[in-house]
Amino acid sequence: MTIRLLPETLVNQIAAGEVIERPASAAKELIENAIDAGASRIEIATAGGGKALLRVTDNGSGMQPSDLELAVQRHCTSKLDEGLDNIRTLGFRGEALPSIGSVARLSITSRPRNADSGAEITVTGGKVTPVRPSGANPGTIVEVRDLFFATPARLKFLKSERAEAGAITEVVRRMAIAFPHIRFTLSGSDRSTIEFSATGADRLARIAQVIGKDFEENAIEIDAEREGVRLTGFAGLPVFNRGNAAHQFAFVNGRPVADKLIASALRGAYAETVPSGRFPVAVLDLALDPALVDVNVHPAKSDVRFRDPGLVRGLIVGAIREALARDGDRSSTTAARAMGAAFRPDNSGGPFRPWSAATSPSRPFAFSPSRLEVSEPRQASFSTVDRPSARMHEPAPSADLPAAEAPIATNHLLGAARAQLHENYIVAQTGDGIVIVDQHAAHERLVFEEMRKAISNRALPSQAMLIPDIVDLPEEACDRLMEHAESLKQLGLHYERFGPGAILVRETPSMLGKIDCQSLIRDLADEIGEWDTSHGLHQRLEHVAATMACHGSVRSGRRLRIEEMDALLRQMESTPGSGQCNHGRPTYITLKLSDIERLFGRS
Repeated sequence: MTIRLLPETLVNQIAAGEVIERPASAAKELIENAIDAGASRIEIATAGGGKALLRVTDNGSGMQPSDLELAVQRHCTSKLDEGLDNIRTLGFRGEALPSIGSVARLSITSRPRNADSGAEITVTGGKVTPVRPSGANPGTIVEVRDLFFATPARLKFLKSERAEAGAITEVVRRMAIAFPHIRFTLSGSDRSTIEFSATGADRLARIAQVIGKDFEENAIEIDAEREGVRLTGFAGLPVFNRGNAAHQFAFVNGRPVADKLIASALRGAYAETVPSGRFPVAVLDLALDPALVDVNVHPAKSDVRFRDPGLVRGLIVGAIREALARDGDRSSTTAARAMGAAFRPDNSGGPFRPWSAATSPSRPFAFSPSRLEVSEPRQASFSTVDRPSARMHEPAPSADLPAAEAPIATNHLLGAARAQLHENYIVAQTGDGIVIVDQHAAHERLVFEEMRKAISNRALPSQAMLIPDIVDLPEEACDRLMEHAESLKQLGLHYERFGPGAILVRETPSMLGKIDCQSLIRDLADEIGEWDTSHGLHQRLEHVAATMACHGSVRSGRRLRIEEMDALLRQMESTPGSGQCNHGRPTYITLKLSDIERLFGRS
């Protein structure tokens, strides 16, 4: 079989299959070029979900006519001056424009800032026309029409116009967060106009434009550094979560990425705090020496590889957990609004209307006040004479909740306990409102944090196997496992090498009970091979601790005395992560006095 050189047009079409997967891919490449050109304003217009039209206009540095001729040729770029080990721009491969031109009708009009006129070049299905003069404002306009007309088979794999338009919107949202000093405008016949005005150095204001104002009130700032890798950004409260990962944004040296390691680290950081099937909201920026990260993994440049993935993962998990421990134990501001909406007569979430006989004479709210059962706990301000009926319902002092030594003032974060509803919900009064605590969920979290601390601070007990288990593995997997043998021994897993291709397991963590050693060792080997970490066993132990904490905490239906309630509140205030239970549900919600007054039409 004779080997021959493929025509340039066909080569570009093959390359386009990797670089330009859909209209959103083209939009991403063109926006990156505009940012690299120093633009402060970028306008994106679409039609037909970007298939019929995609136009990107910027006020960047522009290009000379001679630059236009090179820009549409493969592997021609102005950005790769210092090699692949020092990439400081978004684009660098020199493939985007020729790839787009090979499968679409492409026109580029550009004018340098110091030039009197501009120039234009067009590429139709890979055929380039000569550069010609053109009137233009300083900057560049790139227009893509009839995307994939030259490769009709690719059109069959595209989604609906609505879905493709949504994918372009997502690209613009991520770019807008990454570059708050740039104004982005997205418009077109297939969408409503979206504008993200420049916010300069105020990154949180730009994030609020993209994600929503609620994030500002429910975000914790992150700033941590380890061995030359710096992590900044904002992490949402665990109780401020979403139904998918669309509100997780990651950037590496300013580049938006969709990286599996970062996603895994986020899951690890919020483990046991976010409910299953829910996702935290976060914006994370990693800054490190370009030589320590490879952005040339895939032509789309959305995947990266870190030289030390364990360092990066550990930094993300540690920084977020530290931030949550420092400032994460507060109620989501959306909880009070949801509670207020539930109290409205129609439960519609619309503007509140105070109840009156004219609006709902028989049922002012969606619940019956007669169903509220309040226990009668003792307080210092009450009479010191116990009423027999009240004393009958008071349990003996709890062994796991020390009694408070004195009445608690309302100036504490969670206030002073005032009542217990339905033998599960503690109502506390604060200086400016009330707090409602789920006693079982709260104590479950406190017990779990004590167990987690024990796991982290000392070697865990192990149980010897009656007959050691031999796990056959590839030799390189055994090598990796032996590198982590000492750290895993701290968690109660004792093993040793058994020949070149096997591991002999002698002891397993007592907390895990009877386990499948074969699966555990193989899973750990796979994890170490992919991330160079062994967090899997630690996560299993924490999961067991969470289950044990659930069974060992104060149960729903148990009456508590005021002293016990206050002791629980004080312990919550001093325990990191107590704002949500081990399953990720909130342990308490707050309701400001102003919100209560609105419910009764007093403000």
